[in-house]
Amino acid sequence: MSQPYRDASFAVEVENVELSLGSGAARVHILKGVSLQVASGTSLALVGPSGSGKSTLLMVMAGLERIDAGRLVVAGEDLSGADEDRLARFRRRNVGIVFQSFHLIPNMTALENVAVPLELSGVRDAFERAEAELKLVGLGARLHHYPGALSGGEQQRVAIARALVAQPAIVFADEPTGNLDEANGRQIAELLFTSAAARGATLILVTHDPALAGRCEQTVRVHSGRLEEPQVRSAAARSAAE
Repeated sequence: MSQPYRDASFAVEVENVELSLGSGAARVHILKGVSLQVASGTSLALVGPSGSGKSTLLMVMAGLERIDAGRLVVAGEDLSGADEDRLARFRRRNVGIVFQSFHLIPNMTALENVAVPLELSGVRDAFERAEAELKLVGLGARLHHYPGALSGGEQQRVAIARALVAQPAIVFADEPTGNLDEANGRQIAELLFTSAAARGATLILVTHDPALAGRCEQTVRVHSGRLEEPQVRSAAARSAAE
């Protein structure tokens, strides 16, 4: 059976998505009829108050949460009814994820942490590619250090290298500068934007930082599980935010 046509100009298409979490009396309706399109190769910031649903929406688009209803197409693949195994395969092929709290494996070196997604995909030169990626983020001298021996900024650089090493079509970042001081936050933001742009990857991030959101081409405000009208920013405005 032929697959339905998907518009390749969009990295993400979300249509009337519903999602509730929890069970019984504790079940909470998180996303309420959310619809959104993100053009390939662009950058999008999801902003809004804590508990608004923006991180949940990011996790849905990254294939980390299954939706209850609606349609979800990411990197040309319809994930609307995907099970956990299919979502895991999709993530390995298509996305890189950067978290606020780094999520590095503590008993693995920086090199081993970055090589993990390649090893899971059966890539033979995983460690060579991981080393090259760490050098690109400025950590060529820290390959064999464990996360506990790295600063917060260095740990986030390792996390970015891990997210990018498999050449994903889309990079998702959940508060990527949230655990960093201002100086390190600026450096990580610069690294994230320039690295994604150099590869032609779509960048979608959640942030409370207006300066970080200001660097994105599009901003969407999430409020009580619904989206407000997207704000599209000119190149001049983005440059002024840098």
